Amino acid sequence: MKTITIEPVTRIEGHAKITIELDEKGNVNDAHFHVTEFRGFEKFCEGRPFHEMPSLMARICGICPVSHLLASAKACDDLMAVHIPDTSVSLRRLLNLAQIIQSHALSFFYLSSPDLVMGKDTAPSQRNILGLIKTNPDLARDGIRLRQFGQTVIELLAGSRIHPAWVVPGGVNVPLTSETRDKIGSRIPEALATIQRILGWYKSTLNHYEEDIQTYANFPTLFMSLVTPEGGLEHYDGCLRIIDEKGSIVEDMVDPKAYQRYIEEAVVPYSYLKAPYFKQRGYPDGIYRVGPLARLNTINKVDTPLAQKEWLEYRESLGKVVLSNFHNHYARLIEILFSIERMQELLEDDGILNSRVRALAGPNSSEGIGVTEAPRGTLIHHYNIDENGLVTRANLIVATGHNNLAMNRGVLQVAKYFVKGQQIEERILNRVEAVIRTFDPCLSCSTHAQGQMPIHLSLVNSKGEVLDEVKRY
Repeated sequence: MKTITIEPVTRIEGHAKITIELDEKGNVNDAHFHVTEFRGFEKFCEGRPFHEMPSLMARICGICPVSHLLASAKACDDLMAVHIPDTSVSLRRLLNLAQIIQSHALSFFYLSSPDLVMGKDTAPSQRNILGLIKTNPDLARDGIRLRQFGQTVIELLAGSRIHPAWVVPGGVNVPLTSETRDKIGSRIPEALATIQRILGWYKSTLNHYEEDIQTYANFPTLFMSLVTPEGGLEHYDGCLRIIDEKGSIVEDMVDPKAYQRYIEEAVVPYSYLKAPYFKQRGYPDGIYRVGPLARLNTINKVDTPLAQKEWLEYRESLGKVVLSNFHNHYARLIEILFSIERMQELLEDDGILNSRVRALAGPNSSEGIGVTEAPRGTLIHHYNIDENGLVTRANLIVATGHNNLAMNRGVLQVAKYFVKGQQIEERILNRVEAVIRTFDPCLSCSTHAQGQMPIHLSLVNSKGEVLDEVKRY
């Protein structure tokens, strides 16, 4: 038995490794995706006043702080048992849309497009964002400008691009001014033209990636996301829908606060990342996916005209339910288009300037649950508090966790297809990493529960002989 280790996994957010086990003939026997960092937010937020939670949770990640800020604030709204002002809902939506734009742009252009443009066989020294700038400067410039647009909107709304504290329990803490609205609105035409240009380019290249499409986590699973009451694309609110690989609805219009009836969390011995699964099918058969691909699979429509047209073309060319995780790249571009259109619609409503943006209250419930769609998928924050409003328990299920079982199966599928024999070239290992990039995992967001991490230590002398080993499982 031989083990190949890829460490670290490159061009993802956080620290991880991949291990591939080969049999005596050099064929892949098993493979695992290991999340090797531990964050512990579930534990160390215990004892904190609940109203601190949104700003504390925003510190989980520097890439998607807005996602945790919003889910946490919604959980705190639930703890206060208040109906927050409609204007603050619209402002929160604006912030979330900006987060989706900047995060999707980061994933597509900075992390994945070097493979798409230059090919996975290119030398690692060139296969990066700097290499992309040299190879396709127009595409690189468009990607940088799109991410800049999303980050600028976050800064204009919330005062800071990273770890903003504008969203608070009960709403937001400062109304939108007409000057800020105009600044954001003036940037939308360029962003809209940019994403349409990129979509046209990407669709023209799809026939170049057939091998990747066939092998990158291309297998049947369930899919889950929030949808509107009419089944439309939704990122901030709505109900949960779960479909199977044929598009049949398994669960529909589920109150997100009832998530525990449908989702259970398993602990795996090789990773700090928990493995949620659909209860009805059990572990590990209850595998499901969340994120851009899942959202475009579960919905009936997109409620903006340009994105609706792109989604219909996407479905017509790829099918009603798209199974290959490679197409998360395509789905991200469509969601960027939707987010820009939806942002424009929200800004055109004069109610967005209303000064009533916060409901004030103390704790009126001992339990609060907030659910949103982060860029990478469904995000759940669940808090319990005592009579003084101090947190006694927190449970976080992030998109990367939801996708854990699918990521591991995807690594195994790619490894079995590409890895042959005892000599493993870097270009082959990059393909194993690339399937993980299609999920765009955010590992700093994902590891919060206490538990044991398996450790395998080997003491090796200068001749390569193993003198001693210690294992913990």
